[in-house]
Amino acid sequence: MNNSNNNNNPNRYTILEKTRLSPSVVRMRVYAPRVAAKAAAGQFFLLRAHARGERVPFTFSDWSADAGWIQFVFLVVGKTTAYLADLEVGQAVCNVAGPLGRPTRIAGTGPVIVVGGGVGVAVAYPVARMLAAAGRAVYVISGARTAELLILQDELAALDLAAAPFVTTDDGSAGDRGLVTAPLAQLCAQLSDARAFVVGPAVMMRFAAQTALDAGVPVTASLNPLMVDGTGMCGACRVSIDGATHFACVEGPDFNAARVDWDELAQRQRTYAAAEQLAYQGYRAGDAQRMHDDCSCWERGPGAGTDAVPDAVARTAGGER
Repeated sequence: MNNSNNNNNPNRYTILEKTRLSPSVVRMRVYAPRVAAKAAAGQFFLLRAHARGERVPFTFSDWSADAGWIQFVFLVVGKTTAYLADLEVGQAVCNVAGPLGRPTRIAGTGPVIVVGGGVGVAVAYPVARMLAAAGRAVYVISGARTAELLILQDELAALDLAAAPFVTTDDGSAGDRGLVTAPLAQLCAQLSDARAFVVGPAVMMRFAAQTALDAGVPVTASLNPLMVDGTGMCGACRVSIDGATHFACVEGPDFNAARVDWDELAQRQRTYAAAEQLAYQGYRAGDAQRMHDDCSCWERGPGAGTDAVPDAVARTAGGER
């Protein structure tokens, strides 16, 4: 790994900032000027951490076209995210491709309720910022299991929102004890001509979406299916919308929540859960010693220096996105 880069003279894909928001959640800023120049709220990018690594999708949590950086937040759930979390400022990732996917667009001119769960708040933040800058009345609800996992609360509070952000935690350690569905139901009942945007774990999005739909509020959901190539060719990111197959990487990630087959989405997300955990355990058990770009063992011939446990197929928002 090239450790010669620094913030004053970054090369492409240099890590400019790294912050641990909790023991398992990391915010990272990477120098990628060509990607930052085109990024928009709701879009994502593919990152390859090292020369032998998988392509992992992450949604932009922030970016600067002028300074040339992109920022993302991820939960350490597998081998690749564990490796990323071990990198330090001044090191570099192998490459970044993007922006990918369609930018978020919320129809109408009325108020918008933006709901983020877990690391999905990192996706909710630029969407709320974009809508507020466009003159929409924006209400934000953040949810997490515990206060330790709440992220970007200062950034959300600094936005020009219609009201202070609502916060819920499962254990009551911050904000109101309970789920995001409680304040969401209240807002849906109070606001006229409102729309909602939800992002986070699939189960949270499903119940939040149903809460809003029951109140007659249209809902856009930022989906997080399995993803590999990010261009619609592999088919891994397929989701069923009104019974028809769509590819989230090129037709999404935003879809009408009322038409999503949530059972299928949840089932597909679990496909590689066991392999993901096995790969993570292998990495922590010693694979980290063989995970650097400057290691030449992978060039010595077929099978030489390969990992004992393969990387799991990448996942998006709520998981690694």
